[in-house]
Amino acid sequence: MSPKPLYRQVADALRAEIADGTRPPGSKLPSERALCERFDAARNTVRMGLNVLITEGLVIPSHGRGYEVRSAEVFVLNASRSENLTLPQEGDSYTTDVKRVGREPHQEFRVELVPLPPEAASRLRVESEQDGVLRFCLRYLDGVPWSTQATYYPMWLAEGTRIAQAGDIAEGTTRYLADRGIEQVGYYDELLTRMPTPEEARDLQIGPGVPVLVWTRTGYGSDRPIRCTVTTFRGDLNRITFEVGDLSARGGQP
Repeated sequence: MSPKPLYRQVADALRAEIADGTRPPGSKLPSERALCERFDAARNTVRMGLNVLITEGLVIPSHGRGYEVRSAEVFVLNASRSENLTLPQEGDSYTTDVKRVGREPHQEFRVELVPLPPEAASRLRVESEQDGVLRFCLRYLDGVPWSTQATYYPMWLAEGTRIAQAGDIAEGTTRYLADRGIEQVGYYDELLTRMPTPEEARDLQIGPGVPVLVWTRTGYGSDRPIRCTVTTFRGDLNRITFEVGDLSARGGQP
């Protein structure tokens, strides 16, 4: 007899079947009744096992139709190429990245004058709570929430430009500013993972057990920082890649 509690045995058995492809993404799990019979378990025990898999992000409730294996088409973002103004672009970098792989982008924008939060102010080398401009967007791929992006700009940069104006800048803010003599000559990236806040879970429609990947990029001009961008990705729908050095030996490897 296994020393594990029965609900853990239920979770372990179903997890193994998901991992080996017996239950592929999008497939329905057996009903609670069928699982009770299979494991000779009470319904509450089966539900506890299913909740373990929900917390792990492997299974989702199917709105009155039982449970199904989470199905998601992961988007791969090449962070080294994103915002590279020497490469052909179709609109801003987000639109270019998404359309390049044959998927459909959509964004919802808002622009606000806000006191800069401490982390953004520190990266921009201005006093905390000093006013700045926040350009925030909720981004979708094929109608599914993909990420949120919050970009903070210091007031010295925003004044006299369209940065503080509502609405999208079709060519992207990095190219827009470069065309006006405020060129980003380098950037510093930071990546971390954590569980989503309630607001992030709502905006990105994140289920239980799914973390977010937070990518902070601080862009620099020739003598000072010019922006701080915080992109928050759904952890189950995104993969980030970087390119460094001579990669000719990779050939056509994806």
